[in-house]
This record gives sequence, C-alpha cells and structure tokens, in this order.
Amino acid sequence: MNPTLEKFGYPGSVLLELAHWVVLLRPAQATLGALVLGARSHARSFAALPPEAHAELATASRRIEAALAAFRPHDRLNYLMLMMVDPEVHFHVLPRYATVQNFNGTAFPDPGWPGLPDLKSAPVLTEAQRLDLHRALAHAFTATARA
Repeated sequence: MNPTLEKFGYPGSVLLELAHWVVLLRPAQATLGALVLGARSHARSFAALPPEAHAELATASRRIEAALAAFRPHDRLNYLMLMMVDPEVHFHVLPRYATVQNFNGTAFPDPGWPGLPDLKSAPVLTEAQRLDLHRALAHAFTATARA
C-alpha cells in the first residue's frame, strides 16, 4: 500500500476495496460522509495509472455515489484531486449540503457551501463517533452493492 493511503487510515478506514482503487473514510470530516478514493499504486500522476485503473474508476465512482446517496441525500458531490501534500493519486470525495447535517449528536456544517469546500473545517470526532460513522457508511456500501 502507498503512504498516502496509510496516512488516511488504511486499512482501518476501508469502506471498499477494488483491484486498483480503495475507498476510505476521510479522517477529517470536512463534510459528513467525506471519503478518500485512492489508487493502490505508487503513481504520482493520474496519467501514470494503468488503463485498467482508469476503467475501474467508473465502477468506483458508481459504488461511491450509490452508497453516499443511501447514507444521506446530498445536494452535490465534489471529487477533488489535490495531491499537494500527499503525492500518490487520490481524490477527496465530499458530499455537499445546503444545510447543516447531524449525525449521532454532532453537527456537520458545510461552511464553504455553495462555493469551494473548506477542507480545514471539520468537527472533532471521538473514536466512538468515527467508528459509528464508519459502520453506517460500510452498511451503505454493502446495501448498495446488492442493489
């Protein structure tokens, strides 16, 4: 596994594993349900990924979008490929909400709405809250895989 995915909690934060991609719960929940979609390879350029990874990206995005919609309706969905600090190919996947979302007693505003997301703004979650969120999203991925 590459250092970027490990930084985002792999393997403990895994929600979906495919041949070329892995979906993780993003540790800092800039918006409720924020994920990381990361390439398993050590590629540091999107163009450097093998053709099979590009083809599988369609499957990954369909699975992500179905699971996030099942978890909580969102108003928009942003895929951000930044790779400034963490160089291996990955996207930050951010469901966007026009209103504050609540999960297990914690408020999740989207302070950048309707503009750019604010990646530095995220509620601090306890380990129990993070595990509850991971379980809820894992359930959504499992439920939508059968659909």
